[in-house]
Amino acid sequence: MATKRKSKGAYMISSVAEMYEIHPQTLRLYEREGLLRPSRSEGNTRLYTDEDLERLEFILNLARDLGVNIAGIAIVLQMRERMEEMNRQMQGFVDYVRTEMLSRMQQPQTPGAGLVPVARPMIVPLKGKRQGVGARDQGTGTSDQGSGKHGR
Repeated sequence: MATKRKSKGAYMISSVAEMYEIHPQTLRLYEREGLLRPSRSEGNTRLYTDEDLERLEFILNLARDLGVNIAGIAIVLQMRERMEEMNRQMQGFVDYVRTEMLSRMQQPQTPGAGLVPVARPMIVPLKGKRQGVGARDQGTGTSDQGSGKHGR
């Protein structure tokens, strides 16, 4: 439900009520319930910003189009704010990881070094035994292929 707004600035309650075809008492109720938080002038007049109007449009969409009551709207708005905060935190984490990776990529690399050190297995030949595929065991005279250990 996009409403045409003329300019950036603040709107009085009567203007907002007329723009959205709602009663001013509805706006006061939404404020009382904590759904809207308009600023106040020196004369204590409610002033709605463009951001307040976007929030009001979301509230009216929930109420009019989806039939959500005030308690449900409050829960949806709270969940939306939590999701936005988690998104900001996740973006901060992604930015940190990106920065860290770029700084590590720019550092001189030592051969075999990585982000996580890994021990390399070492093969040590045994003395007195022959190595290789099909090698005969020294004590039995049989090979691995005929023993059925590795089955085909």
